[in-house]
This record gives sequence, C-alpha cells and structure tokens, in this order.
Amino acid sequence: MAESWVSDAHRHLGVLPAYPFYGGGPVQPATAARATVAQLVADLDAERTERALVLPNYGVPDPDVAFAFNELVVEAAQADDRIRCGLWVSSRADDAERTEAALALAGEPGVRALKLSFLLGGRADDAGLDRIFAAARRHGLVVHVHTSPGAASDIDQVGELVDRYADDVALHLVHFGGGMSGHIKLIGGRFFDWISAGKRVYTDLSWAIGFAPRWLAQEISRRGVGHDRVLFASDEPWGDHAGELAKLRAAAGDGELATAMFHGTFEKLYG
Repeated sequence: MAESWVSDAHRHLGVLPAYPFYGGGPVQPATAARATVAQLVADLDAERTERALVLPNYGVPDPDVAFAFNELVVEAAQADDRIRCGLWVSSRADDAERTEAALALAGEPGVRALKLSFLLGGRADDAGLDRIFAAARRHGLVVHVHTSPGAASDIDQVGELVDRYADDVALHLVHFGGGMSGHIKLIGGRFFDWISAGKRVYTDLSWAIGFAPRWLAQEISRRGVGHDRVLFASDEPWGDHAGELAKLRAAAGDGELATAMFHGTFEKLYG
C-alpha cells in the first residue's frame, strides 16, 4: 500500500555556484538542487508531497546569491497552489538595502514566511531584526530561523528571538536546535516552557540526531502539549526527504501527533 501524501515545511529552490568550502577545491555538494519551478514540481509529485514551503537556497558566503532567489520562490508559489514560499532576509546592516527589497515582496500572493540564518552573518541582537519582525507582524508571516550548535545560531542565542518577538509573531525554529545540546535544552524543558508561556513557537526535526524525535514524541505525550508545534521538513536538497520522512514516521506513529506533523500544523501555519 502506498504511503500517504505529506506536507513539507522546509525545502529550498535554486542552484548555488561551486565554492571552495573548508579549504578544498570548488564543489557543489547539494546535488539534488533544482533551478526551475518545473523541476521542483516534478520532485513534489515523485515524493508524494501535497504542500511545501519553499525557501531560497543558500550556503555560499555571498548574500547576493540567496537574495537573488527570492523572485524565483515567489514565482513557484504563484505557479502551483501546493507551494508557499519564504523570502530570504538578513539583519546585517550591510544587507539593509537588499532586505528592504525583499520585504517589498512580503505582500505577494503565496508568501508565508521570512527566512533568517546567521550562517551568513548577523546576530540575534542586531538592530535590523526589529524591521524584519515588524514586517512579519504586519503581513501575518512566520519567521523561519536556522538553528545549530555554537555561534549566533545556537539555541541560547536564537532563544532571545523567542523571548523578544514570539508573543505575537510565529517563530519556526529550523532543525530543533541543530544538535545534541540544542535537542536536550529544548526537549528537557525550554520548548515546552515557551509553549506554556504563550509563545508562538514551532519547529521541525530535519537533521535531528536519532534519539531526539523519539524523546520529543514521548515528552509531548507525557506533557499533553506541543503536538501542534512540530512539522515535517525535508530540507531538500541539503536534507534527504526519504530519510527524514522515515525518521519522523517512526517517532510519531499514526495517531494525532502524526496527523498534525504531516498535515494539520502546516495548514495552520503556512496554508
């Protein structure tokens, strides 16, 4: 029997140029990256993805590349009703003009999120964040924030955004802390404390270490909250759709939690 269709709350569109990462020669590691809307739609069909939030691809240390994909993701969202999109923005002062141009697209049909990552620079205390969150508030958008251990993407830093802004702006914490320390801090209490405090905080488990999805599902069941705050995400082409799907299905089972993760919460947040 074929598996049911699912909603994917985090994937990317656009092909990055080759870059000499970590002192090696120029490479393009995201081999499944797609350059066109037609290629993206073909992937959605092959995967049985019923809805998707599509974000500009990024990763090379040149902000112009990510900003340049904003119009492409808007095109995708307007070409197929299954697709919603997020716009690349930056809190860096050097990116202020480019971010202003991105925010001018925030009212376009199909736009549902603003994408922040401190991997290309910026910090959780940048003055430019106020403008980004004000735009999200004005347009009813989700702010989609990369998390990973260490530096400005660490959950201790990103958590400051939750404290400051998530009372009235939905905040999607990508990668659920991004590693061992983040997972333990969040599942051990911080994620549930934010929910209990009324914070509009959401997450996905792409790239999560093996124990984390199981433990999170157990804590959601034990505490009786959080089932509507976790979304399935593939992070294609940096993640692996089939692997992420298998991991989350094993953890979620086939009850209320699975229904919310694979369908309901996406519809509430991005539909």
